[in-house]
Amino acid sequence: MEYKAFKEEEIPYGILSQYGLTQEMIEDLPMRVIDAILDGRRTPVLPIRIKDDSGNVITSRTRFMLCRQDDGGVDVLFYPQLQHCDIGQYSKEQQNALREGKAIVAQSPDDGTTKCFVQIDMDTNQVMYVPTPVIGRNLRSLMDSFRLTSAEIQMVQDGEPVTFMESDEMVTAGIDLNERTGIRMCTGDVGRWRSQQSTMLDKYNFGIFGCWIRDDNGDLNHVNEEDYTDEIWEEQKMVISKNSGMKR
Repeated sequence: MEYKAFKEEEIPYGILSQYGLTQEMIEDLPMRVIDAILDGRRTPVLPIRIKDDSGNVITSRTRFMLCRQDDGGVDVLFYPQLQHCDIGQYSKEQQNALREGKAIVAQSPDDGTTKCFVQIDMDTNQVMYVPTPVIGRNLRSLMDSFRLTSAEIQMVQDGEPVTFMESDEMVTAGIDLNERTGIRMCTGDVGRWRSQQSTMLDKYNFGIFGCWIRDDNGDLNHVNEEDYTDEIWEEQKMVISKNSGMKR
């Protein structure tokens, strides 16, 4: 049985609804996103809506992830989409690597002494960082499990994914701080690994209550079934027909 950090019934819909994310909207997300939520990973960038003290409605966009509190309860951490990414403290070479989505090793922004893996969340412009010893242990486990060489592990530490063969299957592994372990693996080559780095969903993502639609800017918005346009209905028919054909 696959281990999940959270159970579906633990999702704090009450908290999420305060930010305009209803239970129906969450349940309409694709299953791979639901699995990510239950695994303690970040969602794609979703729209939120809150009221300030004056009653004004403020709209924004954010990722969120679940976190376990000391008392065993479940809370929500938000990672809002920023307009700009502050990476001025890094060298030009490091900045270029970060903008390419690679992880670098640098001093912690908090204390300036602890070494961390640093990476940009390309969807939110958030700078993510994790102390190197935390992921270093996972890298050693990767090395032992798949018999990787020191040179290959060094390649991963330098922000480059590495490809190797496992049971006659091509596998690629690399640093991805959006993952709970800090390391993401996939079957296939580096090109496939990089293509999976994006959390962008399909243009139409139909659920039970409505549909998440990605616009030309890559932004997701939820449309309730009763508000479907003719275009959305036609798209749903095509999806149903395609899925029916695949089951035959």
